[in-house]
Amino acid sequence: MKKIKPLLYFNRFLICLIILGQIISLIYFVLSTSAISTWIQRGLMLFSILMALFIISKHEKSGFKIIWILLIMIFPLFGGLTYFIFHGQGATRKFRKTLTRLEENTRHTFLLPSSAFNQAIQKNPDYHNNISYLENFAGFPVYKNSSAKYLSPGEKFFPVLLEELEKAEKYIFMEYFIIDEGEMWDKILQVLERKAQEGVEVRVMYDDVGSFVLLPTNYPKILEKKGIKCVAFNKFRPFFIVSHNNRDHRKITVIDGKVGFTGGINLADEYINKRERHGYWKDASVMIYGESVWSLTVIFLQLWNFSMKTSEDFAQFYPWHETECSIKSDCFIQPYCDSPTDLENVGEHVYLNIITQAKKYLYIQTPYFIVDEQMLSALCLSAKSGVDVRIVTPFKWDKFLVHSLTRSYYNDLINAGVKVYEYTPGFIHSKVVLSDDKIATVGSANFDYRSLYHHFECGTCIYGSEEISSIYDDFIEIFEISKLMQKKDLKYNVVKSLFQQILRVFAPLM
Repeated sequence: MKKIKPLLYFNRFLICLIILGQIISLIYFVLSTSAISTWIQRGLMLFSILMALFIISKHEKSGFKIIWILLIMIFPLFGGLTYFIFHGQGATRKFRKTLTRLEENTRHTFLLPSSAFNQAIQKNPDYHNNISYLENFAGFPVYKNSSAKYLSPGEKFFPVLLEELEKAEKYIFMEYFIIDEGEMWDKILQVLERKAQEGVEVRVMYDDVGSFVLLPTNYPKILEKKGIKCVAFNKFRPFFIVSHNNRDHRKITVIDGKVGFTGGINLADEYINKRERHGYWKDASVMIYGESVWSLTVIFLQLWNFSMKTSEDFAQFYPWHETECSIKSDCFIQPYCDSPTDLENVGEHVYLNIITQAKKYLYIQTPYFIVDEQMLSALCLSAKSGVDVRIVTPFKWDKFLVHSLTRSYYNDLINAGVKVYEYTPGFIHSKVVLSDDKIATVGSANFDYRSLYHHFECGTCIYGSEEISSIYDDFIEIFEISKLMQKKDLKYNVVKSLFQQILRVFAPLM
């Protein structure tokens, strides 16, 4: 495989060349000194003005409006055209329309195990708003006959995942942003191949951009020869299409509809610290079992059927047709997902609900912190109201501009009383929110514009589980080995401050 990788990656290189060719051709055509070029320039400027007026009238986050209008003002020739190219194509509208229709037609299948809504509200009255929002509006039921196990870091997650994969009898569904060949994926693939030979239906879906330079373009065919069904989500093509911005950032494994995993861990060696990247890699996942796994199953099947252009009866995969679920627990679990095609920011609203309902403490782990004024104000108000708000971000960054932008928020947070920590051993990639020993969510969504508005994401809300204490202990351990940031650590200077403020303006694009 390693010997033929250069040939297989040539297609990726060719795509980049075609895109570059489109850009150069457009610039040359517009900036030409011919008479027709002059009229084209005037037309493009008028078009930019119309696009700016259209953007102002849209029902959209103010941050997105500001950045696009600013770009149009700076680049009056190309600004309006660029916006139209990214937001006006029929291909993008078809992408959204098709997926939205599929989600609506299959939404009822989430309720096959029935809902524990009334019991959940009775046992968790403080989180009535979040439970009700997710079930009654977003369409994700809360389940009772379920349990959860918190797995952090990746070295704890990996052996449990392998153990559960070995138990599969009917099907294995895996959906990940990144799959990279190495020790982690090789061991998983060995199990998947063996299970496929035993008659277990194995499906693997990965994001084409997330694994763009990691896997060859024909990787689905390679897996199919091993008996594994595979698809690359939203395949990248050399054309300007805004749907390329909508990546599948989810991390999901479902085994027989009875055991599921989700969180921040991708299938690559750095996630289990077999390859060092940015120091020690800290990540987290949650294993759920029981009726709540069905939601993860449906979430996977929705995107799988969309990608494969097929229509299945999801009920055929429901595991409790003939026998009752054996899991009995007092905790309640509510998996959910977020799609950029429905204009409903589910992940953002879950985070905001937990933030605004916190009474004693609110702890957050996130690799990136790039938020709008609403999220920032909610966190600051919570701290000002006496809640112990703590946020952990990485000390060793993976992207300089993103880390600089994350640090640009520190001053506002610290002034409001929020305790900001940087994880000094290395890079913290987990996306975990915990509050008041009663609620936690573990998922794939970062506190940034990409996760909250552009990507396909997922997560799991846990209410009243004993496993919440494990999440709490993990936070305490992190605080003890992380650096509590002080105002003196920010090292204020005019140039750095100006640079960060400029970055804040462009935050919606990062």
